Amino acid sequence: MNDHNYAIDKDLTYPTSTYAWSMVGFLTLAYVFSMLDRYILGYLTKPIKADLGFTDTQMGWLALAFTLLYAFAAIPFGMLTDRKKRVWIIAFGIAIWCVATVATGLVTNFTTSAALAFGLFFIARMFVGLGEAVLSPAAFSIIGDSFPKERRAKPIAFYSAALFLASSLTGLIVKILLPIFEGTGPMSFPIVGELQPWQMIMVVVGAPGLLVAVLFFFLKEPPRTESKQRDDNSYADAVNFAKSRWATLMCFVSIFVTMVSIAYAQFNWLPEMFERTYGEEDWGRALYAGRNAAATLIFALPTYFIVGIVSDAWSKRGRTDAPFLIAIIGLFIMVPATIIAPMMPTGWTAFGVLCIATIGIGMVSCTGVTALLQITPGYVRGSIVAYYYLAITLFGGLISPLLVGWLSTSVFGEDKLNLAMATQPAIYGIPCILLLPITYRLYRKELAARELTDA
Repeated sequence: MNDHNYAIDKDLTYPTSTYAWSMVGFLTLAYVFSMLDRYILGYLTKPIKADLGFTDTQMGWLALAFTLLYAFAAIPFGMLTDRKKRVWIIAFGIAIWCVATVATGLVTNFTTSAALAFGLFFIARMFVGLGEAVLSPAAFSIIGDSFPKERRAKPIAFYSAALFLASSLTGLIVKILLPIFEGTGPMSFPIVGELQPWQMIMVVVGAPGLLVAVLFFFLKEPPRTESKQRDDNSYADAVNFAKSRWATLMCFVSIFVTMVSIAYAQFNWLPEMFERTYGEEDWGRALYAGRNAAATLIFALPTYFIVGIVSDAWSKRGRTDAPFLIAIIGLFIMVPATIIAPMMPTGWTAFGVLCIATIGIGMVSCTGVTALLQITPGYVRGSIVAYYYLAITLFGGLISPLLVGWLSTSVFGEDKLNLAMATQPAIYGIPCILLLPITYRLYRKELAARELTDA
């Protein structure tokens, strides 16, 4: 289908600023709860292993369980996003992932078999991934219909900042609640029986999000502007669009695959790495959680807001590739820092280098979808964002936690987890950097074609 049939109407009316930013606020709140449920497993690796006898490789498989369904479920949800009521789709997704997070803390109580316990845990984490796959395709579709492209970077950066805001909140929850629950010891409850401290943390993190699910059932979404469908639209439109630009999209997505691979490896393994490498007394789970929460607030959140402002400012001045350029700069900060940090001699020097890496990760993370929307027509926006999340999750989030676990267990030894953590960003990042000249040329070519079509 010819993209010229879908050129953007310059007379489109967007919602008021107050309404548009209110929607961004609600979407960000949902994203915070999403990331809380996603991050929490990494902080609880040690007590889960101690209670259930899992290995590092098995913990890697549990991380894979989430990303496996998260990656593939995004495709049908993306198609629904392009056509159905988006706030209701989000509400159902939130309900699914919250119930599944609570179940993650409870299901192992219903069996004495180690193999069955692992299987139930795996399935519960899969359903967390299923529910969370709903959110971002729908959220970016709503944001795209709420702001013109020259004012889109700030709301997308604000929404994306939930990644690090949730990281800080998760750290604070673990720092405050885990010592309290460990001090009281296992507690018995009707039906589910005795819960270990890590299980109670899962319940505390998962249950409140159900209130957010109820909230979304009553929200009014913006009218479809750029994402409005024609009468002759087809579910194959997004596939045809992606196939015709496969080289550009594959090179483009390599940057964000690298970012996601590093981020997933970090939130699944960094708490454990610091404790093993630099000592439990100085870098135990609760200590790391509190320090990471503070560092995230200091380094990551300002990065998101500054990048959003700078990207919009550059775009208004005619630099329409601004978000992509910022992502490239972030890549050059992120990759070297995450390779070097695990090799540092002390915990504080490693932590300091990772703070620098956090700035790079933030620059890449909050510009990815903005840069993608610059080259994507509105009529396939939800589906293309879903394909984007499929790619970055499948090749980044799905593989990297398992890769770190395998490197730790089978290559370096589990007492050298830091070597596995240093190897992972090198495997992803170095080829991505070498590919950049081709990636940038293809992106600029597609951006010029899109601007011509929209004109």
